[in-house]
Amino acid sequence: MASTRLPGKVLKPIMGRPMLALQIERLRRSETLDKLIIATSIGSEDDAIEALCEDIGIECSRGSLEDVLDRFYHCAQTHMPENVVRLTGDCPLADPGIIDRVVRFHLEGGYDYTSNVLPPTWPDGMDVEVMRFACLIEAHSGAKLPSEREHATSFIYKHPERFRLGSVTQEEDQSLIRLTVDESKDFELVSRIYERLYPHNPEFGLNDIMNLLAALPEILAMNQNFTRNEGLQRSEQEDMEYLDADE
Repeated sequence: MASTRLPGKVLKPIMGRPMLALQIERLRRSETLDKLIIATSIGSEDDAIEALCEDIGIECSRGSLEDVLDRFYHCAQTHMPENVVRLTGDCPLADPGIIDRVVRFHLEGGYDYTSNVLPPTWPDGMDVEVMRFACLIEAHSGAKLPSEREHATSFIYKHPERFRLGSVTQEEDQSLIRLTVDESKDFELVSRIYERLYPHNPEFGLNDIMNLLAALPEILAMNQNFTRNEGLQRSEQEDMEYLDADE
């Protein structure tokens, strides 16, 4: 709830329902996820997220606001899974079919970490990361830089010499399309997509979204002036300040 660019975004209503609740509805259709847990912060502003989880019957784990890696690690540690899938709560159009594709690729290939963002070919907002829990343990103990603590998996994918990395890409590059919610224009675009597609087909997927955007390019143009991974870029700048101070 403490998002700086769009405060309270995960509970902003779309068609009268919290954005996060709509995302969870989609994730529950995944065939490869055994359990869903919301990992939020201990900040009082996130009491509302825990209340939502109680209302819709999903487990909620709470931890550090700033140290996302620590929060993510302790959330997973509760259940000691063999593999963990990380999805961010600002991607309300997440496609369960893409999630299952990445998870299966990860398991069949025996990778330590697998994603569909290195390199990105899917729209921003379709991000999926899968990792062995053993690798998350290593990251939790080894990550020191601010960006590695805020961006929970960066320590893993920045060390290909240490971890076996898998990548799922598609032939068509759709990576410049924004289907995530960081700004008010992003939220407006996602709301328009839901309003057009959900009433007729609550299980709409990425292909349905792309067909809609092709038919109505004015919707797609709403948020195309923003850059992917702006938050990570800011964190990496903090790394430089951290390293300078350490010297």
